[in-house]
Formats: sequence, structure tokens, C-alpha cells
Amino acid sequence: MRWALPGLIGGAAVLALASELRVARPVRALTGAWRTMRIEPRDATRLGVSFRLPQVDAMGLDPHSSLQSILEYPFELLRLGAYWRRVETAAGQFHTEELDWQLETAERAGKQVLLCVGAVKTFGYPEYFVPPWRQPRPIREGVLVHPGDHPWLMQPALEFVTRIVERYRGCSAIIGWQIEHESVDTLGLEHSWRLGADFVSAEIAAVRRADPTRPILLNGFLPMSNLVALQQWWRTRDQGDSLQFAIEHADILGLDVYPRHGLLSLGPVTAYLSGGDGIGPRSLRTRLLQDARARQRRVIITEGQAEPWETVVEPPDPRQAAMFSCTPEQVIANYNDCIQWADDLEAYLFWGAEYWLLRARSGDSSYLGAFARVLEES
Repeated sequence: MRWALPGLIGGAAVLALASELRVARPVRALTGAWRTMRIEPRDATRLGVSFRLPQVDAMGLDPHSSLQSILEYPFELLRLGAYWRRVETAAGQFHTEELDWQLETAERAGKQVLLCVGAVKTFGYPEYFVPPWRQPRPIREGVLVHPGDHPWLMQPALEFVTRIVERYRGCSAIIGWQIEHESVDTLGLEHSWRLGADFVSAEIAAVRRADPTRPILLNGFLPMSNLVALQQWWRTRDQGDSLQFAIEHADILGLDVYPRHGLLSLGPVTAYLSGGDGIGPRSLRTRLLQDARARQRRVIITEGQAEPWETVVEPPDPRQAAMFSCTPEQVIANYNDCIQWADDLEAYLFWGAEYWLLRARSGDSSYLGAFARVLEES
């Protein structure tokens, strides 16, 4: 038995991974099934979206009309980002005009705002927004970024988050500050360095000093498959991942939820991880929610997948078709699944609003329609 146990464990792992792997043609015909799907009731859970200026630019959309179009829908919460690179463009220059008009527009529309103050990482590709002139050298791969080892980054980061909070703490629409994005995890697949827990803790302390009245939000990537869970544990085993750090240090725990995403393109087909229903992911999710309740943390879905995640950076926009990783039907299905996880889920923020607008410009309003159905019928 002692010799057989590793083989049994390995076999179980292979079976678990096989159950989560899908090989499919990425482009799917639009079906219209989203029009008749059941919508789960949300009860007290508030709904909202994130709005990403970098993605708006990448998709060639107009920022002002895009935000205005989204704000016409009857949701409650809007998540915005203070992108350091876009604000502090050069020494002695601090441009907040972009953020000013976004907040003013949101406030006029009656929305409440969660503002991500960064500094180093903010939501929206490429996630790393340190101004080039603030970085005398690249961050070395594989390291933990500690304050003492990277004073050239720590002090300016503290100054940035403090200055942003001091500027906007008088805005009544803002109901919380997000610090970093998936704060102590690696920067996607592009880099293997991570922010140290002490680095992020220093930012938290700075924001609390600047505004002790509003809650702190920290988010993390929730593994929806055994493979992702294993990878995340291995890469963050020395200090824990962003979810664990958030439960220990935040007032609000944010979960980033992506049930299906592309792994590898193989000619006309793509290999996908499609998880969420397995024993491992369910057990992990249950433990996280129990730990959050035990520490009296509020819980929200900061990113509920509502746009494709293929093997390319920018979500494809095929005419009269959808991508396998997130069809309009899955916008609703992902919401339906998450909304049943906990009775005390405070909010669910859809991820992909800019993509919906791009699709609508291309003649397909099904993603916007699926979103509207959830708002109207939940």
C-alpha cells in the first residue's frame, strides 16, 4: 500500500484534470438561448460592473460614450481603477482628469464606486501600471518584492495611493478602496515576481491613514479547476495567495471567478480548462467562505466572467458568432452559479462590459441583452 499510494494519488489527479479539460472549436454559432434561461434571484446581492480604460483604448471605443452607455443600465456598483502610469505621466505631473470625469459621471448616474488605487497592479491588462520613469530597472523574475529591497518602488507607491485617496475621499459615491489587484499573486503568466505581504501591508496602512472611514477591498483569483489550484498553491506557498492574504487583512474579500479559459490553440481547436463543479474547487470555495465569515469579512464577486478568455490577450469578436470560453448563455450561467454560493454574498460585478459594447458595435447585442435580463429579472 505504501508503494501504491503515490500511484493512486497520481491517477486520481490525472482523472480530475481530464474531467476539467475540454477540446473544442473556439468559434460557436449564436443561439439566442440566453433569452429563455432561468435567472436566479439575487435577493440582497447588489450587481455591478468594472470599467477599464485600458481595455476601452485597446478596443478602439470612445471612453466617454462607452461609460455613459453602460451607466444607463440599472445596476448599483461600478469599479474603477486609478492607473498609476496614466496619472503620473512624468516627474512633477499628476493628471487626474480621466478619473475625475469617470467619478463625476458615475455620481451623476447614482452609482456607488469601488476605486482601485493600485499602485503597482490594477485590474485590466497588462495589470502592471508603474510609470516607466519610476522604474530604474526591471523587477527581477522569481523574487518577492519587499520594501527594503525595492525602496525605489515602495516609497513612490505609498505616495501615489495616499495622494489618490486624499484627493477623492470627499467623493460620496466612493464606498471602498481596493488596494492592488490579486495583490500577492504573480503578474499573470508574463512575470514570476510577486509583491511581498509586507509591501501590500504598508499600502493598506497608508490608505487607512488617509481615510480611516472606508473599508479596504482585496481581491484574489479563485481557482475553478484542480490544475489552477495546484499551480496557485505551488507558486505562492511561501507566503500564501491573495485570497488568504485578503481574508487576513481586508474588510472585503473579492473573488475573481473564471470558470472556463483557453490553455492552448492546436490548429482549428483549442484546449480549455472548464471547471467549477469538481470536488476540489467546491471544497476550496467552501473553506474560503467559512474563513471569511469566521473573520467577519464581507464577500463580493469582483470579477464574474462575462467575456471570453481565449489564448490571446484581447477577446476575439467574431461576426454572428461567440467564443467557446464565454457565450452570452454563460454570462447568465456564471451569474446563476455564483449567486447561489452564499446567502450573504454582498455584490456580483460582471467582467467584460467593454467587450459587450464592442460586440454591440459589431451588430450583436446578445451580451448586453443577457446582462440586462439578469438586472431586470433577478
